[in-house]
Amino acid sequence: MALVELEVKGQIGILTINRPEALNALNGDVLKALDETLDTLDCNALRCIVVTGSGPKSFVAGADIGAMSTMTHEEGEAWGKFGNSVFRKLEQLPIPTIAAVNGFALGGGCELAMSCDIRLASEKAMFGQPEVGLGITPGFGGTQRMARLIGPGKAKELIFTARNIKAPEALAIGLVQAVYPPEELMAEVEKMAERIAGNAPIAVRACKKAINEGLQGDIDAGIALEAKLFGSCEGTKDQKNAMAAFLEKRPHDPFENC
Repeated sequence: MALVELEVKGQIGILTINRPEALNALNGDVLKALDETLDTLDCNALRCIVVTGSGPKSFVAGADIGAMSTMTHEEGEAWGKFGNSVFRKLEQLPIPTIAAVNGFALGGGCELAMSCDIRLASEKAMFGQPEVGLGITPGFGGTQRMARLIGPGKAKELIFTARNIKAPEALAIGLVQAVYPPEELMAEVEKMAERIAGNAPIAVRACKKAINEGLQGDIDAGIALEAKLFGSCEGTKDQKNAMAAFLEKRPHDPFENC
């Protein structure tokens, strides 16, 4: 069986990390499979990607500690660079991504979830960056994304203490956007993905670009980018279709793929 499976449901792609016997832990083969699978995505046809883990226990339990235990300085740096390149590729997809966190999301698993645009969790999910308890730092973007998502103070507390948190606390601090019973998680995730896919894809992509790039600079640069992207949507078939339908008080025609 493939270490990363891709299922396409209409305009939704579901990526599943498929190593349940190891709680979907990330080793070199899994990262390579994820990297290659991301390269195969048809982002002109797909409008949303869901990332999840195989089995009922784990999203991704972390990186493979056995593989890391004998690494040299140079090998560790190369490992971190490779993992970061894969997660950055996921983060920079032009279409929205949703992490369906169905269980353990620790270390690299938490970092994978944070590389997605939105995180929805099962009541059984658990999050954490336990690396300092193993004598290392987060290596796949944890120090950077967590601080941006929940603020530097809370991120430092969780990373410095290596404390794991359950889904309700993750929701309370803004690490996830919603928590559902395990048996309802995927249905709720797919419902959100379908709602995203039902909106104008050019506009959705522009919003993702405006938010992500705007967060990297000052607000004036972000506002200038927003104005440019707003203008780029005007005159498109989707814009004319949707606004005409609104004014005529009728449903709009289906939006076109990019």
